[in-house]
Amino acid sequence: MEKIRNFCIIAHIDHGKSTIADRMMELTGTVSKREMKSQLLDSMELEQEKGITIKLAPVTMQWKGYTLNLIDTPGHVDFSYEVSRSLQAVETAVLVVDATQGIQAQTLANVYLALEQDLTIIPVINKIDLPAADVEKVSAQIMNLLGCSRDDIIEASGKTGFGIGEILDTVISEGPAPSFLGLRSRPLSPQGSSRSSSPCQAPEALRKEVLGSSETKALIFDSYFDDYRGVVLYVRIFEGEINKNDEILMMATDVEGLALEVGVLTPKMTPRESLKAGEIGYIVTNLKTTREAKVGDTVTLVKEPAKEALPGYKNVLPFVYAGFFPVSNDQYKELKEAVEKLSLSDSALRFEPENSPVLGFGLRIGFLGLLHMDIIRERLEREFGLNLIVTNPSTNYEVVLNNGEVREIKSASDLPDASEIREIREPWVKGEIILPKSMIGSVLNLINEKRGHQTNVSYIEDRAVIDFEAPMANLLTDFYDQLKSATSGFASFNYELNGYRAEDLVRVDFLVGGHKMDALSVMAHRSEADAIGREVTKKLKEVIPRQNYEVALQAAIGARIIARETIGAYRKDVTVKIHTGDRDRKAKLLEKQKRGKARMKRFGKIDIPSEAFTVMLKRD
Repeated sequence: MEKIRNFCIIAHIDHGKSTIADRMMELTGTVSKREMKSQLLDSMELEQEKGITIKLAPVTMQWKGYTLNLIDTPGHVDFSYEVSRSLQAVETAVLVVDATQGIQAQTLANVYLALEQDLTIIPVINKIDLPAADVEKVSAQIMNLLGCSRDDIIEASGKTGFGIGEILDTVISEGPAPSFLGLRSRPLSPQGSSRSSSPCQAPEALRKEVLGSSETKALIFDSYFDDYRGVVLYVRIFEGEINKNDEILMMATDVEGLALEVGVLTPKMTPRESLKAGEIGYIVTNLKTTREAKVGDTVTLVKEPAKEALPGYKNVLPFVYAGFFPVSNDQYKELKEAVEKLSLSDSALRFEPENSPVLGFGLRIGFLGLLHMDIIRERLEREFGLNLIVTNPSTNYEVVLNNGEVREIKSASDLPDASEIREIREPWVKGEIILPKSMIGSVLNLINEKRGHQTNVSYIEDRAVIDFEAPMANLLTDFYDQLKSATSGFASFNYELNGYRAEDLVRVDFLVGGHKMDALSVMAHRSEADAIGREVTKKLKEVIPRQNYEVALQAAIGARIIARETIGAYRKDVTVKIHTGDRDRKAKLLEKQKRGKARMKRFGKIDIPSEAFTVMLKRD
């Protein structure tokens, strides 16, 4: 136990976590030079292409007689749930900060998560070899944030490998050995940490070894479905041990299974006879779905089950919803099967069937954020060869009916009749923006435009931290892009859900040629409804092709039309064959054409292209 160290790397997106993990594997000889490639732990094709980490990835390394278990974590706010799961399984967090960027929003969020878990934090400044690196300024920011001394901060370069050995040595010397979970679950002191000295020092109490226990407890911090082997669990053993071919029990779901194989990841699967207390590894089971072994569940043995489960995780709930429809209805079954397969390895994904009169059968899928939605869409199109129409993303709302019943709706088209509604509540978020001091004014204006309000402004050296609250729906489409534009790319943004509030909300419907399109309906605040109606009808005019007759595009709240655009008809010159100047003959032909167009307008079907359903994503 004393020779084991469990740690994870946390940082803002693109601060070099995966590159440092690569250098660690190289230095410890875990991966040979021949097998080495950049971002080795980012195994997904999309991760390699976008240069971001989407799924957490564990790896076991050997260094100076110690076993080091590393978990590489994502940096994007959509995947902060993955970070919180990793922190539960380790005792030490290596906090990486980019020497050119300094402390950013997700850096702060991850530090708070690590302090909640009472982990030992080892600060590292990465990318010191870049010409734009400002080590002293970033060091001052870290000292201000953590309250540690300049000597505690390690300077490193993931590109050249400088300082990587020092990070590993510090993990061994400062990081506590695996300990009984109860010691790490004690309440924090008012300063936010129960450490006896500075936040960079490990508390002595955590160095106690796990006492011999007949019970076996292991925490599932990730799981995925392998087409050939079944459900594979990534676990941290807290007490006892799990041997190959042991009968195991998932305590939350009360499902029994068999540990067909146990082992560690180096980073490929390396089988072993058993996993002992303090170790991080994998268990290949005979289970058929990850729903039987949920993330955060406790694994114990059937022959000697544990009396109490480990604390586990809170259940993550999606708050961005979008409709996914196949271009051809023949592909609906394939879409459903594809989403079911993805949900086996992505516990945050929620979906239910949806039917639209225009788009046919599809699925309403819930996501953790827009990047999560974008990645799932790309995976469905690439891995399963599907052609999809994705409707405007929206969030969920709570509707209080006159009889007191509270109903949750995920789409504007599900809204009950206005006469039945007492109030509508929308989700609000608590956000945090870190930016240079000189740009505060433009960002505060942007927050006000989104119906948000600033709650606090604080400063870390030359940077400002703006805390604000705003409605989730207004941040869904283009808030991040507008924030980057207003701050020349210097601002970073982090948010979390902050409950529901009753607001004056209405449903804005869109009519094409007099027919209401449910898939285009949106929820909006009454004060913003007119502007959204005008904006969307203009966009629809650009994407819906002209017909042989006039087509009216209208936005409406109930029966009241609030905006209109008209797509002009194609006009064939029917008088071209008349070579005389006879006025009556021309009028007769034009009148005949007019009657024909009126008949076409009654019976004609307007072909609506798929771009029309994502028009809200392309706001100016």
